[in-house]
Amino acid sequence: MPMPDDQFLIIALFAVIFVLLVWGRLWYDLVAFSALTLGAMLGLVPYGEVFSGFGHSAVAIIALVLIVSRGLSSSGAVELIAARVIDPDRPLPWHIAIIGAAGAVLSAVINNVAALALLMPLDVEAAQKAKRAASLSLMPLSFATILGGMVTLIGTPPNIVISQYRQDVIGQPFSMFDFAPVGLTVALAGIVFVAVIGWRFLPDRSAINEQGNEFRQGRYVAELKVGETSEDEDITVQSLYPAADDADVHIVGLIRHGKRRPGLGRNETLTPGDFLVVEGEPKAIEAFMGKASLAFAGSEKHEGGVLAPGLTLKEAIVPEDSRITGNTARGLNLLHKHSVTLLGVSREGRRFQDRVRLLNIRPGDVLLLLGTPRNVEAATEWLGVLPIEGRHTEVIQRAKAGLSIGVFLLAVGLAVAGLFPLAVSLAGAVIAFLLLGLVSGREVYHSVEWKVIVLLASLIPLAEAFERTGGADLLASQILVLTEGSAPWVSLVLVMVVTMTMSDFLNNVATTLIAAPVALAVAGSLGANPDTFLMAVAVAASCAFLTPIGHKNNTIILGPGGYRFADYWRMGLPLELLVIAVSIPALLVFWPI
Repeated sequence: MPMPDDQFLIIALFAVIFVLLVWGRLWYDLVAFSALTLGAMLGLVPYGEVFSGFGHSAVAIIALVLIVSRGLSSSGAVELIAARVIDPDRPLPWHIAIIGAAGAVLSAVINNVAALALLMPLDVEAAQKAKRAASLSLMPLSFATILGGMVTLIGTPPNIVISQYRQDVIGQPFSMFDFAPVGLTVALAGIVFVAVIGWRFLPDRSAINEQGNEFRQGRYVAELKVGETSEDEDITVQSLYPAADDADVHIVGLIRHGKRRPGLGRNETLTPGDFLVVEGEPKAIEAFMGKASLAFAGSEKHEGGVLAPGLTLKEAIVPEDSRITGNTARGLNLLHKHSVTLLGVSREGRRFQDRVRLLNIRPGDVLLLLGTPRNVEAATEWLGVLPIEGRHTEVIQRAKAGLSIGVFLLAVGLAVAGLFPLAVSLAGAVIAFLLLGLVSGREVYHSVEWKVIVLLASLIPLAEAFERTGGADLLASQILVLTEGSAPWVSLVLVMVVTMTMSDFLNNVATTLIAAPVALAVAGSLGANPDTFLMAVAVAASCAFLTPIGHKNNTIILGPGGYRFADYWRMGLPLELLVIAVSIPALLVFWPI
């Protein structure tokens, strides 16, 4: 029998972890790793198992899902869905329902943080065009992406952790779609709530334009190249106006044989080698380039052209002592020396007649540089310009969207059919993405959220110690005392309430690792189906709607939505109550207790 001292120490250690994570002043991965080291020194974690979490399959699956999400986003597969869900003229409830449903669908197959990051700028743009506050739709969108992650095994980290925990204790993990019956029921109910009722609880903060400017970056004049082959020989400049308006880009000229055509060249038929001169924000320019099937100036000098993996648009300010001040990009041979294209220039909102690469750059200009991250970094240092932190736009490889979807579906199919474990199937997808140029080697490492990986790998041995020393049994017994004489589903409700409360203040991975052994102990004491309680933990750990710190998506929308801490309670509390009210019957039906 474990000594009571061990129980006291492990519970005290988790209490310290809880306090430090809620405090939020220290990196949560540092807190977890330090706690793991202390646990080993106290004899709670055997020395041979201290780093066993880094080899755990749950850690590998989460890392691989993040890389696959990056590949699907970079290929334009996600954009195919996103571009069809935005219409500023829709009534707000319909807008929330449609963009929320799209976010939920995306979150079921890619990381839900990535899904929100892709849809949030579109939501802010729709709010600006509709002349309404983005605060009314951003929180519903965030909550919808969180709800959508519950539907599949790979949609959210708690599902992955619960599945692997089941394999460790029962010998069989949950499959890809075991979460779907309950997860889909809860997600549908939640999306209906936020679209019909929930948004009415939110503040209408119209004065968030300054916050929204995060997405309205400087406007640049840039040159886009007409490809060497054309599917339609009768494409005119004027025929591209609808696509330009859609992307919020202005077509301001046409260049042929190195010279501007008179006026805007609107009636000119485009021919291979022509350049369209456009004005817009970096993301808008990139989106228009995809819609109009254009390339960027100098694309032939980049290996792989516009389809090269890992290309990014980076903004940088020109100081007085910069190498490029008073010079042109062509004069400095920027493209040939560094494989970086000067795609656009922003100069106090002014337009200019010179071609971008022939423009004499002045101090205070903002340059839009295109190339691989490594080349752009080297070029900015060589030029002596100052990169603007956080101002970069990835170039999407839209021609490979179908290919990326095919690879992903094949990987999921192999895992669902039981031919390979999920981790092996996803690893194969990552290798295929690398070989096909859907992600670069640099992107593989940048896609992984290493803080989450260290957090999970550090907490897995501590969670095992928590269970081994009887800490989980001790907390489970307290839950049973509180629900003594009641039906088993009452204990299930209490497990969900406790887990959901922890998730509002802790990282959902940490919450899952703490709650899973407690839930299993409660099920064992009641002689109930352990899967019912594990599924309840998976649902509850994902539902962090009361605070901006419970889930990263809630943190991301805090600034752009102009929200305050208390705003999350307005819609989050009734939503959490709804989740419990809907999920308990669903659990009893699909996973009888």
